[in-house]
Amino acid sequence: MKNIVRIPVVLLPRKGTDMSKWATIACDQFCARPKYWEELTEYVGDAPSTLKITCPEIYLNSGNLDERIEEVRKTMTSYAEGGLFVGREGFVLVEREVENGEKRVGIMISIDLDAYDWNRVRVPIRATEDTLIERLPVRIRIRKEAPVEAPHAIILIDDPAKEIIEPVYAARDGMEKLYDFDLNMGGGHITGYAVPDSAALLDKLEKLLDPEVQKAKYGFDAGIMFAVGDGNHSIATAKVMWEELKKTLTPEEREGHPARYMLVEMVNLYGGGMDFKPIHRLIYSRDREFVEGLRKALNGSGKLKLIYKDGEEYIDCPEKASLTISAVQTYIESYSKSHKNFEVEYVHNEGHLKEAVDAACGIGIVMPDFPNAELVNFVVNVGNLPKKAFSIGEPEHKRYYLECKSIVK
Repeated sequence: MKNIVRIPVVLLPRKGTDMSKWATIACDQFCARPKYWEELTEYVGDAPSTLKITCPEIYLNSGNLDERIEEVRKTMTSYAEGGLFVGREGFVLVEREVENGEKRVGIMISIDLDAYDWNRVRVPIRATEDTLIERLPVRIRIRKEAPVEAPHAIILIDDPAKEIIEPVYAARDGMEKLYDFDLNMGGGHITGYAVPDSAALLDKLEKLLDPEVQKAKYGFDAGIMFAVGDGNHSIATAKVMWEELKKTLTPEEREGHPARYMLVEMVNLYGGGMDFKPIHRLIYSRDREFVEGLRKALNGSGKLKLIYKDGEEYIDCPEKASLTISAVQTYIESYSKSHKNFEVEYVHNEGHLKEAVDAACGIGIVMPDFPNAELVNFVVNVGNLPKKAFSIGEPEHKRYYLECKSIVK
């Protein structure tokens, strides 16, 4: 399969837009912290903002979800038709300040959705975690009539020699700056550069699928080019919509349709600022039956921490993080099917988890760290990790919606 990566036409707000109000955190963050979204909404005010063209998932169970979605659609159309966006063809180099002043570097590219699948099948672009299907409908409703996309997806390349992104970053001083500003709500600083030589980068990316390169990395030709590091639900939503749309198109129309190619940030798995963080589980009730069942479902020489409003306890679990994550999630899904009012939320950062546990008087499951160096080999040789297995960095340092791309003819 060729042309998996395309050079995008990146849409950015016109000069004079307050970029600190424009860029906002991914919609699936801070789902147990309403104060975050209240403060962000107040800060943005009437300014143009990606907050107004996305639907934070904290509001999925709100009574006015339909109105929110309709408002998102209207705002997105007004932005697209009202001259807010300026387009530029080419890759964009992104430098993001994350924890402790460390830099995470990526490149904005477009990927072919025909090369992606979230199921456990051999395709060049692989999901790394199981998909929460229940999280797709709202995103699908928004994307269905959307003229543009504002993705927060990060895809990973397995490049320990640092031969693809890092040389581009080293030459950044000679590039045009497209944006340079502080992200709101403690997100750090971000700078974007126009990459001048797209052809050289495309050539390097195509070589990732060379059978000999694959055999050297994985012992066989695994056929993997990218692994999804973050935003799998955004890519899954785009895939669903593309599969529906392409049924109405001729083979010629499918070939270059804008909806076939999704804008993502490509990051090296071995680059700086790539610490994998666990995603913890918040159980919305202090249910001893749940805890005792979890204790019976797990075993091993490791320890899993449970936190409560008034204390904590440890239960035995497998020593290997991937086995613990799988076992915990399997148990949660089984328990939820047999207990009608059972509720679970996925929380980044142990401090945020403790706040949510205290507020809910529930149970916090502190999940183990998953080593990033094990990720691609796990995906290649085992398959997807369970849903919400890891996060790239702390929640404040997740990718913000910033760059956009047209998805209509």
